[in-house]
Amino acid sequence: FSSEFGIRFFLLKSPDKTLRTMKIWTKDCDKHVRRLASEGSRPRLPWAMQLPAFIDDPTPVLELLELLKDDKEEYVRRSVANNLNDIAKDHPERVADTAETWMLGASNERKKLIRHACRTLLKQGNTRVLQVFAYNPPHLTQVNIQIETPEVMFGTALQFGMSISSNAKHAQPLMIDYVIHHQKANGKTSPKVFKWSVKTLAANETLKLSKKHMIKKISTRTYYQGLHTLEIMVNGVSVGKVDFQLLIT
Repeated sequence: FSSEFGIRFFLLKSPDKTLRTMKIWTKDCDKHVRRLASEGSRPRLPWAMQLPAFIDDPTPVLELLELLKDDKEEYVRRSVANNLNDIAKDHPERVADTAETWMLGASNERKKLIRHACRTLLKQGNTRVLQVFAYNPPHLTQVNIQIETPEVMFGTALQFGMSISSNAKHAQPLMIDYVIHHQKANGKTSPKVFKWSVKTLAANETLKLSKKHMIKKISTRTYYQGLHTLEIMVNGVSVGKVDFQLLIT
């Protein structure tokens, strides 16, 4: 029992006193207590009451996370990353500031924490966060997107591939995502970003990738028959779109 739900009553009623205690917890010898200092202060902890004061101003939470960012336990650092990801939903620039600062002289463990903390901002193509990981606008001479299944039956896979060629004189770190613009009941579309691959593209190199994306019944989405669009993003930049039809019988 980790108490991240119970501590929230104290944070709501006596935030200053509780935060002083939680700051002491960041130095506790027990990893569960140290994790509680982070997990219990998450502004938008799923399935728990929100902490409106920290949603408005995350400064007190960021002060706790600063003390935990290099914790020896992955279990604790993972909570720190999830807490920052919560904060990013309301204060993306504050998290970008934190990522830039923490990346200076960062260990591999801290770099992993920062990447996980910035996962939402990376998906959104936040320019500052992309630059933290050296994901600059790509230098490409050719982008070819091929859809092998232009008509997809519901319950089967969308199959597609891509080839890209570099015209840079140096290697380029690439974060490659794909976006499916799903048809909605009103005829409009709604985009959903999916992670695809992280690669380093050498100077003048050509990279080929392929992917199968299952389109089947899930609890979080209702699918509608009709025109959908596949979009490819490289380092947060759209490099092409191709349409496909979803068929539902």
